[in-house]
Amino acid sequence: MSEPSAPPYPEEWEADVVLRDGSTAHVRPIRPSDADALQRFHVGQSQRSVYLRFFAAMERLSDRDLRRFTHVDHRDRVALIAVAATPTSTTTPADGTDAEGTAADDNPLGEEIIGVARFDRTGPHEAEVAFNIADAHQGRGLASVLLEHIAAAARERGVERFTADVLPQNGRMLAVFREAGYEVSQHVDDGVVSVSVDLDPTERSREVMADRERRAEARSMQTLLDAHAVLVVTSPDLPADAVERRMADAVVDGALAGPGDATFDVVGTGREPGEALPGVAFHDRLDTATGPYDLAVLALAPGQVLAIVPALARRGVRGLIVLSGSFAEVGPDGLARQLELVRRARTAGMRVIGPASYGLLRRTAGNRIDVSLATDPPPEGSVGLFCQSAPTAVTLLATVRRRGLGVSTFLSSGNRADVSGNDMMQFWSEDPATAVACLSLESIGNPRKFSRIARRLASAKPVVVVAAGQSGHFAPPGHAVRRGQVPRRALEEIMRQAGIIRAENTHQMADLAQLLAHQPLPAGRRVGIVGSSPSLVSSVADAAEAAGLVVACRASVEREDASPDRIRAALDVVFAPGACDVVVAVNVPTVRVDLGWLAGELTARAASSGRPTLVSALGYHGLTDAFTLTTPDGVTHRVPAYSTPEDAVWAAAAVARYARWRAEDHGRHVAYPDIDRERAREIAEAAAPGPLPADDLGRLLACYGITLWPAIPVRDADEAVAAARELGYPVALKATSAALRHRADLGGVRLDVTGDDDARAGLESLRATILAGLGPGAFAEAGAPFEVQRMADAGVACVVRTGEDPLYGPVVSFGLSGDAVDLLGDIAYGVPPLTDVDVATMVRRVRAAPRLFGYRGAPGVDVGALEELVGRISVLADDLPEVASLELAPVVAQPRGLAVLGARATVAPPRRVDALRRALPRLSGPAK
Repeated sequence: MSEPSAPPYPEEWEADVVLRDGSTAHVRPIRPSDADALQRFHVGQSQRSVYLRFFAAMERLSDRDLRRFTHVDHRDRVALIAVAATPTSTTTPADGTDAEGTAADDNPLGEEIIGVARFDRTGPHEAEVAFNIADAHQGRGLASVLLEHIAAAARERGVERFTADVLPQNGRMLAVFREAGYEVSQHVDDGVVSVSVDLDPTERSREVMADRERRAEARSMQTLLDAHAVLVVTSPDLPADAVERRMADAVVDGALAGPGDATFDVVGTGREPGEALPGVAFHDRLDTATGPYDLAVLALAPGQVLAIVPALARRGVRGLIVLSGSFAEVGPDGLARQLELVRRARTAGMRVIGPASYGLLRRTAGNRIDVSLATDPPPEGSVGLFCQSAPTAVTLLATVRRRGLGVSTFLSSGNRADVSGNDMMQFWSEDPATAVACLSLESIGNPRKFSRIARRLASAKPVVVVAAGQSGHFAPPGHAVRRGQVPRRALEEIMRQAGIIRAENTHQMADLAQLLAHQPLPAGRRVGIVGSSPSLVSSVADAAEAAGLVVACRASVEREDASPDRIRAALDVVFAPGACDVVVAVNVPTVRVDLGWLAGELTARAASSGRPTLVSALGYHGLTDAFTLTTPDGVTHRVPAYSTPEDAVWAAAAVARYARWRAEDHGRHVAYPDIDRERAREIAEAAAPGPLPADDLGRLLACYGITLWPAIPVRDADEAVAAARELGYPVALKATSAALRHRADLGGVRLDVTGDDDARAGLESLRATILAGLGPGAFAEAGAPFEVQRMADAGVACVVRTGEDPLYGPVVSFGLSGDAVDLLGDIAYGVPPLTDVDVATMVRRVRAAPRLFGYRGAPGVDVGALEELVGRISVLADDLPEVASLELAPVVAQPRGLAVLGARATVAPPRRVDALRRALPRLSGPAK
């Protein structure tokens, strides 16, 4: 038997990564053409590094070694390299400018190898692994990144365990294995440490990967947001009224308006060379702006943006803000330019904000910077803002500014070719100046990663999201988003699972932000309502109950000219100890009165009680001076004001739900020790694309501890009787036609068949039903038209599904069986990995869930068994991206246990975009 041919070059293993210091590098499989670069890498290593890698001195790699190291089969011998641009790998004009004197270099950046990871298979499921990191790049987290990527490649090739021989003095490499979170064992033999690493992901390895990803991506954003030296570049040949020139002028105006903590060098705006203003210097050519710079802001034609990247890399730039457009939003040529821009920038270790960005703001002590197009930015505060397009940015900043709401950070990602909302959430998780995270999303390129990051952030800080682009069908031009196939409400379920507070629009986002930023979280959902009239209080109470709050107490005054004592008495009711968890005060006078005294009294009560308080008073909106109190010790308290009482109670209810979510235990990821992943992978990988045969599906489910009840296919009455006798009466007779399968209501099932005569009659009845409903053509379908299955005990029929969605990745859903359930969308969704609490919530969240717990006197079912089934299916979905779809139906949940009576699945080549490795979005695929 001939050996299988080696897999082709695995392009899907290529990835851009963020390193520990926030810079970027590119990881890819090695190629034969890398021989010279690999030799340079080796020669550049210190003698100590060479000895630790090869256990011997070796000045150069021999031709034989070079060939062996660079010619791999990507199956049994795999090597990944990390590459990055180096200052010596670029060739540019001596003055660093183009012919027009502005944008610098048409030569793309070269690559040099900075790290190597490889494995050689030593057994069916075991391989020896080795790493080598360039001396100049050690300490940047390269080894841990390469371990994640080489481990992911190994798992794809059926390798379950790495072994390595490491010298005892190679403490760094031993630490890489030890700190990765995998199951590691080691022993010393003849002066060498032998290490064994189990590559099966663990709870700890997932946490380690997520934590390292968070820190690295947060660091990359901090470099941009805390920039101290900024370079602004436009073209002097553009007319003064050109949009790019006006963009650059707006950034310069913001820098001049100050106060700021960054210095600006500006190229190409037409100001006199050498002219200097406080913190700003002007140049007519790039070669006189020598840097170094942290951040570059570009308002140039697309070709000039591409050309200037190498020159910016030589000036130490770590991030680009591309204000100008004409990239992916204008069509295929623009998309190609955008991909090339990001490729060049990442190769040079830079992050890209934009194209078509509105810029960024940083508003914290010691890190004040304005590189935005905003003419009147908001004041300093504790709210972080993220949006995508420039028009959305204009609306968002204007809304926040009108309310007097202060921000810590603002960033507009434009086309979000690189930097996305995920990066900002990673930064906010580390930023002490940001207390509330607000994101306005016109598209979401990777909901799975988004929900994972948001869930972690929401456990510490509120996350408020306005989300469009839920399906990928209507993504804005320039946004690379795959089209999702699951219903739009799946994202709502995923966000709820992640603890995100949903807002429908910018107005609601600001309503939530002003409450979350200036009031404590409520201890519960009991609301106290105090108002200027009994009728008004009653109306607000109705709105509060409709929003999900519990009205615990109410108080009002009978007359608009009530005395201060009567007003104080009403306030005493709602601010009494233990009276409620949140206070809503409403004042809508028919005759305009001065609220100065009342506003001060209410704010003082809110501050002293520590109870979240909201107010709706005619003429007041946002954060106002009237409802602001500064205590003698310098602490400022603000009670947020709302346009209508309904806005106030909606915000209070949404925040109360979040507070409850945050206080809950969210459990641990479900795991089952009896799962046979090795056998499951073999079945999935060996299957041909398309429907998975019933026998293979049964074996696959068995690998995950799920028993599929056998069903015997039959063609006629004699075979039906024989099958029934084999299984034992009573049995069920079923049509296998897709239109009638498991549909007793359409006559496709005969239940409780108790004898041979009954079996014969039932089969003929089924045949007649099929002929009447589908015609003779139904019997032309491949396979037997009927099947026989043992009768299950009575229970509640449920459906569990998984799908490998192009946008969301693996999605698990649960619902009860029936047309009404599907028509009404009574289905719960979750994105693996799921926790035990996620699973329990999914089962209970469907509106028909009371049927599982004994509805109208019916016996309850074994909900624990149902939860375990959903949990096991979620693990299968997470493990096997080859399983494109899987449906278990019907699943009969019984008082004790359950029965999986039917299943079908399809397999397809994997297309998952969020593997167990750190990686920025692929340039050829969806953005984040």
